[in-house]
Amino acid sequence: MSTPFYVSPQQAMADRAEYARKGIARGRSLVVMQYADGIVFVGENPSRALHKFSEIYDRIGFAAAGKYNEYENLRIGGVRYADLRGYTYDRDDVTARGLANVYAQTLGTIFSSAAEKPYEVELVVAEVGETPEGDQIYRLPHDGSIVDEHGSVAVGGNAEQISNFLDQRHQDGMSLAEALKLAVQALSRDTNGGEREIPAERLEVAVLDRTRPQKRKFKRIVGRQLARLLEADGAAVVADGSEESDDAE
Repeated sequence: MSTPFYVSPQQAMADRAEYARKGIARGRSLVVMQYADGIVFVGENPSRALHKFSEIYDRIGFAAAGKYNEYENLRIGGVRYADLRGYTYDRDDVTARGLANVYAQTLGTIFSSAAEKPYEVELVVAEVGETPEGDQIYRLPHDGSIVDEHGSVAVGGNAEQISNFLDQRHQDGMSLAEALKLAVQALSRDTNGGEREIPAERLEVAVLDRTRPQKRKFKRIVGRQLARLLEADGAAVVADGSEESDDAE
């Protein structure tokens, strides 16, 4: 009888982490960034049906890079958790921190289980506060760890280079148009340092807008409103209510 091939636990975990990172790197990057009136989500996404960004609850948004079917399962689970907790206790008891902890447990369990492959996803959970100081952004890598981010965060294939670019240029109090243009500029940079053009129709953009009078702060930026923001010179742009979406995708 042959002796089973031995792999140390450290090597097994390293191999699983490398497998997950390669899967995430094949996906397009996305950016989540604070601006004066909230948090903006920006990503290159040619599909109009498969969203990278979604609403989870009143003030909470979700962003993901990697395999769509895997992060969609996580998104649905997060919506169910938020709805149940808000109904059982109070809507204010649903927080990004609590949701990030739930996602961390799920991702960590899957990553450490030898019975199934690790999820090839990286998540961002964001909550807009009453003031910029109350905003919360959490990044969750494939292994279930939680990273508390401030200002801006990028996930996906070219995340490190994009994050370095944003760290040097992001400022507190930016307008939505300024933040959007900075995010697109960061996403447009390739690994060789050059830039390419990303047309508006290939962008997916959403915001958590603290100034909205509704409880639900999430809305998508599409069509003419997105075009005006990309063309703006930094002045405030009035949102067109006909192009807002209050639906949780």
